[in-house]
Amino acid sequence: MIHRCYIMAEKERNKLMNDGFIENLSPVDFNSTVDRLSKEIEKKSWNISHVYDLQKTMDKFGKEVLPVKVFSLCHPNHSSRILEKDSERIISSIMPCRVSVYEKHDGKTYISRMNSSIIASGFGGIIEQVMTDSANEVEEIIEKTLQ
Repeated sequence: MIHRCYIMAEKERNKLMNDGFIENLSPVDFNSTVDRLSKEIEKKSWNISHVYDLQKTMDKFGKEVLPVKVFSLCHPNHSSRILEKDSERIISSIMPCRVSVYEKHDGKTYISRMNSSIIASGFGGIIEQVMTDSANEVEEIIEKTLQ
């Protein structure tokens, strides 16, 4: 019985990973991808609230991991539509948008992000509209980064 539950949990996990997140291979190295992404974010008038250097953070704890940078992105025109309404602020825990650039053991660089469009469909209303609009713009940013 436990084995069956584990298999079901593993299948659900794989579905969440496949449906809930998007990953693209970058045509350039890690640092070039980070630079390109930063420039494209600024061109689209998004703000980089913070960049988390997870490799550096792990190093402080004596852990070695490959390069990982997570960008927290915000566009006031989108986020304010949610944050100005008390009834919608509950989702602020998944704000701002996040995009990750990382290297894998194959030596290649990847960009990933939450599949906000799929997640948004479960909310409806203004949250779905804002998350969908934001997701579309983030996808445009990433598309340009990968060219």
